[in-house]
Amino acid sequence: MNQQTPPPARRLRLATAFGGTALVAASLSGCFPLGGGNGAVGFDGVQSATIQLEAVGTFVSPEEGGYEAAGRGSGFLITSDGLAVTNNHVVTGAGTLKVWRGGDATKEIGAKVLGTSECLDLAVVQLDSGQYPFLDWRKGEIGTALDVYAAGFPLGDPTFTETKGIVSKASTDGQTPWASIDSVIEHDARIRGGNSGGPLVDADGRLVGVNYAGNDELDYNYAIHRDAVLDVIADLAKGEDVLSLGINGEALVGEDGTGLGIWVNSVKSGSAADTAGVEAGDLLTRMEGVSLGANGTMTEYCDVLRTHGDDATLSVELYRPSEDAYYRGQFNGEALVAAPVVGDGGTEDPAEGDYVAITDDSGTITLEVPSAWSAVDGSPVTDGSGTSWQTVSAAPDLDGYFSSWGVSGASVFASPAAASASPDAIADTVTAGLAAEGCTSTGREPYEDGVHTGVWEVFTGCGGQATVVVVGAVANDGSYGVLVSGQAATDADLAGLDRVISTFYAAY
Repeated sequence: MNQQTPPPARRLRLATAFGGTALVAASLSGCFPLGGGNGAVGFDGVQSATIQLEAVGTFVSPEEGGYEAAGRGSGFLITSDGLAVTNNHVVTGAGTLKVWRGGDATKEIGAKVLGTSECLDLAVVQLDSGQYPFLDWRKGEIGTALDVYAAGFPLGDPTFTETKGIVSKASTDGQTPWASIDSVIEHDARIRGGNSGGPLVDADGRLVGVNYAGNDELDYNYAIHRDAVLDVIADLAKGEDVLSLGINGEALVGEDGTGLGIWVNSVKSGSAADTAGVEAGDLLTRMEGVSLGANGTMTEYCDVLRTHGDDATLSVELYRPSEDAYYRGQFNGEALVAAPVVGDGGTEDPAEGDYVAITDDSGTITLEVPSAWSAVDGSPVTDGSGTSWQTVSAAPDLDGYFSSWGVSGASVFASPAAASASPDAIADTVTAGLAAEGCTSTGREPYEDGVHTGVWEVFTGCGGQATVVVVGAVANDGSYGVLVSGQAATDADLAGLDRVISTFYAAY
């Protein structure tokens, strides 16, 4: 895993008030069909077009576990018939949604979430039928030193606030633990918890961006750039999610700054994540063989979506702390399945364990092993029948692993030529000789991990001490056959074998 020191973005604060605390160019005329200049309010009307949203639902945090709470954020109207913009992290996963406009806490307005994007941290909601004041978009350049005003309802308070500042950076990187945006605006118009989703406007009351993050210590404040919003807002308004699988998540890091994955605070009902079986409280560790959250941001997660599309079939691996289990499966494909567990030793939480990702020499096979298994050989082999295999082995001492039962380690072999082979035949290449070594089989069983299907077998008492696990399987997409063989010299090393079995993958 990546051992980098967390970048400054990791210390950003989401600007949502959750239970009273922070939760985790050329002219644009005619480019945007929603809203428009006719009838839009000016600077004096910004308050009337700014809304406060309360999302009520059950969320799961890594620190507090599951709880039902009401989180409040801000937003703003962009059409007279009630279309409004806010942040994904304000509304996704909510069971109910309430809205108040302009600071008037006496009149509650119903609202429906239309489209969301966790990568861009944007959402469009539709308010109940009515005629509403709305804001228009700034035309022309958004340059450094432009006077801007951040509006919203900080700290969940119904009192409207508006702070003044200037644009300090017209375009800067927007990689944060809960979003991955190419261009955001850095400004010094102070935003606080509860301002998430509120408007950033110029002196004429024209929209410059959508506030979504702040750093209190350094007094940095960030807004999603107008242009990034305009690129997707029409699709969101039509109910089409963009760069989204339907999670309200954030990158999770360990105490040493090591990226652990993407923590799921809540899940949007009916989304790709929901259909796959992802639950609030899950930790997504890999998608399409790519480790997630390596630098404490959503970058890798969103890069996979940008590469393949959010409607593509995407392999996913996750850890579910509530069950102490690993799951593998697909978004827009086969639902998640719990990976088999070798024995009682495989109980180490990935947030506590010390594992590293390794690959073979070609980069085709990836898996995670205990960091103590630092001796790695990723060279390919050709078997007696002439079949070529990509392979990678890891152990504290490879010579000891290959020649004795006293050293723990594991090997993974993969080959497209074995895709048509019987999983039993693949497993037999290893298991046939184990009985002669004094190993006792616990019985061959069906194997399924959401990515591969085949057989697996556990042997105990090898050499009087070791436990050996063998998997023979074929990828569900038919692209390769795979053989996994590993041994645990002590019960304490069974967790290492579980990690191998739950993370091995080949990309052909």
